[in-house]
Amino acid sequence: MRLQGQKVAALVAEGVEDLEYYVPVMRLQEEGAQVLTAALELKPVHGKNGLEIRPDTKIESLRADDLFALLVPGGWAPDKLRRYSAVKDLVRDMDAQGKTIGIICHGGLVAISAGIMKGRRATGSLGIRDDILNAGGTWVDEAAFREGNLVWGRVVADIPDFCRELVQALTEK
Repeated sequence: MRLQGQKVAALVAEGVEDLEYYVPVMRLQEEGAQVLTAALELKPVHGKNGLEIRPDTKIESLRADDLFALLVPGGWAPDKLRRYSAVKDLVRDMDAQGKTIGIICHGGLVAISAGIMKGRRATGSLGIRDDILNAGGTWVDEAAFREGNLVWGRVVADIPDFCRELVQALTEK
């Protein structure tokens, strides 16, 4: 268990892509990470495919200093999360500290709104390609890769590649 005792927060809101949340969370737990599910409120969230997710904490209570890494799954949730300063501040702080942020599919919308895209390679759902480019990033059509402290995954079908890249990035720290 290579991530024993390491605290990772997963950001969720209504419409999160269930698989992009559950599979990476379970993979990180398998490595011993303590995964906190963080939402805007402490009420159950329903994923895009109907699965219920119960948050452990509010996003506003998270501090980058207390976290080892951050996970931003896709679905419709990132478009909601990107509107809150607590979310954008956390992402900026994690990035400024060089901490790993795993971003998959539409999760890139949160990174875009946090203002951390300029000059960086990124991927995600084809639906955010123009957003990445307009934010100063470079679109890359690959299943998963690392760009500094950011771990990118494209879509649901790429979850195995994303998880492999994310765990590798976290265990190298």
